[in-house]
Amino acid sequence: MFDKIAGRALVPVGIVVTGFLVVCFVLLYAAIKQVVIRDSITQANNLAGIVLKSTRYAMMKSDSELNSAIIRNISAQNGVQHVRIFNKRGVVAFSSKPEEVNRQVDKKAEGCVVCHEKAAPIATLGTMQKARTFKNAAGDEILAITAPIYNEPDCANAACHFHPAEQRVLGTLDIGLSQEATLHSLALIKMQMLIFSILTLFLTIAGVITLLKMIVLVPMRKLQEYTESNEEGSGTTRPPRLPYELDKIAQSYYFIRAKLSEIEKQPLNAKEGGPVCQHK
Repeated sequence: MFDKIAGRALVPVGIVVTGFLVVCFVLLYAAIKQVVIRDSITQANNLAGIVLKSTRYAMMKSDSELNSAIIRNISAQNGVQHVRIFNKRGVVAFSSKPEEVNRQVDKKAEGCVVCHEKAAPIATLGTMQKARTFKNAAGDEILAITAPIYNEPDCANAACHFHPAEQRVLGTLDIGLSQEATLHSLALIKMQMLIFSILTLFLTIAGVITLLKMIVLVPMRKLQEYTESNEEGSGTTRPPRLPYELDKIAQSYYFIRAKLSEIEKQPLNAKEGGPVCQHK
């Protein structure tokens, strides 16, 4: 196969098309994955904002029982792995897991080091900086959001509150969400893209083979059969109509064969260019 023009034409086409589809698949999946992850982080940040607004009233009233009830109810939602609120000193004040309450958090731990890597902690975080991913003890992928709890004017001025106005951050909210649904969606997208790419590969190669066969290979086979039939036969026949440059090649071959036939039919004296002497 590889010693014929068909094989040498089709194999490179197949390799190029396959490589092109693989590159497109990798780039497109990476772009889609980035969009899905960004949307997941945005939704997690929105949920963190809802939690902060839900617990704000209880914090203003210093109602720890109401705060604990709100956190328990939120953590009972599908996909929520944990909800914690740390105070300024890094101690867990409220948590969906009672055993974590009053536990000191390591400021060098993942999720804390983003703000505490320098001597002066960072008070403002961007949307993407708030997010971190890790695997819990069960091996599940978790997306966690760390959101600062700011000391707002109505909080600092409340009669029941004891935080000074110059204290910008009162604590931190840490909420963890399961990534099972997101990873399942990404796996489904990946499988669909893979099936689509394989179908596109087969259809593209089949289409290229069909077009190449119609435009090049079949006409070249006709040209080959025509030249072989003229070499084996005694006469010279008109070539069939062929597309593009192949028709010119066939016509040139026909005129060359016709000229050679005329030369072969001429008498010997005409071929040698002089008269033949006759002796009596």
